[in-house]
Amino acid sequence: NAMRWLITGDEFDAHEALRLGLVQEVMASEDLLPRAVELAERIARQAPLGVQATLMSARQARLEGETLAAQGLPPLVHKLMNSEDAKEGVRAMIEKRPGVFKGC
Repeated sequence: NAMRWLITGDEFDAHEALRLGLVQEVMASEDLLPRAVELAERIARQAPLGVQATLMSARQARLEGETLAAQGLPPLVHKLMNSEDAKEGVRAMIEKRPGVFKGC
């Protein structure tokens, strides 16, 4: 889909970028910072080890291919499942409260 724009140099607006899947959201400029802060706060509430592992795996898939990234998942998941944060996640779910993660 992007080839047309790469070859022609044609410009497109934010709504076309959304339709093409190049961006996830379109909003007014005054809504950008509040939305960015909202997303950052949501990410910050997640288990840091899980966020780091997700980013690492996604980068590896992009740079080295999905097969290599998939091969690295079992030891990564094993490490995550044996972390204190994993135990806290289970406790928080059972107790129906937000997790308090420490990145270990």
